[in-house]
Amino acid sequence: MASTSRTRTGRGRGRGGRGGGSSSLPPPPSSTLPLIIEEFFIVIYEDPLVKKALPKKFADYLDGQEPAKVYLRAADCGPRLWTVEVLFDGQGQMYLDKGWENFVITHGVDFGCYVHFKYEGDDVLTVKVFDGTMCRKYYYSDDEDTDDESDDDVKPCIHPL
Repeated sequence: MASTSRTRTGRGRGRGGRGGGSSSLPPPPSSTLPLIIEEFFIVIYEDPLVKKALPKKFADYLDGQEPAKVYLRAADCGPRLWTVEVLFDGQGQMYLDKGWENFVITHGVDFGCYVHFKYEGDDVLTVKVFDGTMCRKYYYSDDEDTDDESDDDVKPCIHPL
């Protein structure tokens, strides 16, 4: 009966493998690396319609750019951008203000919701809304008119049945 032989490469496979395993670890954190805050959550613990504070680390990330407004885009609701005014309190805290209420109403943001933001650059934040059970709310829109900044004729995203 012929026996088969296996050759070891020394690369280490699976648990307990030998050789070269430590090179796959990420480098240790360094205080010289730039702070990059692209994604964050806020939890709605109080009235969702009032201005909302964003994490201070995100405001710090903007490093003095302090935009007068940001543009919110629901991740699954087409290209529509919601214009929201931004307030800064002089102590580094950033708030979503005028325009936030329309976004909240249209997207069903309520007590207990988790709202995920991803900074896309150019003052655009992509938003995903999760309900109190941590399940994402999905919406769609048939609104093809994306260049109208007036919220008087809001065509809401519609929660699918």
